[in-house]
Amino acid sequence: MNKSVILDELQIQRAITRISNEILERNRSGENLIFLGILTRGYNIAERIQNKIKEIDGLNVPLYSLNVRSYRDDITIDEKNVIDVISEDIDLNDKVVILVDDVIFTGRTARAALDAIVDLGRPKKVQLVSLIDRGHRELPIRADYVGKNVPSSRNEKIKVNLLEIDGVDNVEILKTE
Repeated sequence: MNKSVILDELQIQRAITRISNEILERNRSGENLIFLGILTRGYNIAERIQNKIKEIDGLNVPLYSLNVRSYRDDITIDEKNVIDVISEDIDLNDKVVILVDDVIFTGRTARAALDAIVDLGRPKKVQLVSLIDRGHRELPIRADYVGKNVPSSRNEKIKVNLLEIDGVDNVEILKTE
């Protein structure tokens, strides 16, 4: 397998800063914002955006983790694990939910997250953040904020490595030969 780095640590930091500024611009008051980070790496990216927004604007946006495994349509019932959909009981009603994931590919994870959100309440608005958009959508879902668009083939894999989990910050594309 051949791999190459498509984002390094500095480029990830720049993408986080840009996304954070875009979120602040699009949601001027910052009122009623909530971050939902899709487990696992989406949560860590959301935490970085949360910290950057606090640094830029002094705004402390609540952050929660979201486990969408039980909402996936590509996992059989026997494999589903319905525990801990969200890290805490929260009220999403009339909130602007900023949903964060590491990579958007087919759109199925985002669809599962939307199903989970609807079960938890009725937000005013949901906006989607993805560090990487690699295309190949199977559903009509588009990220509102994207760190980098990476055209890829279906036989390639995008691997987001984060310091908190993997000990390094980078994004790799893995090519099978």
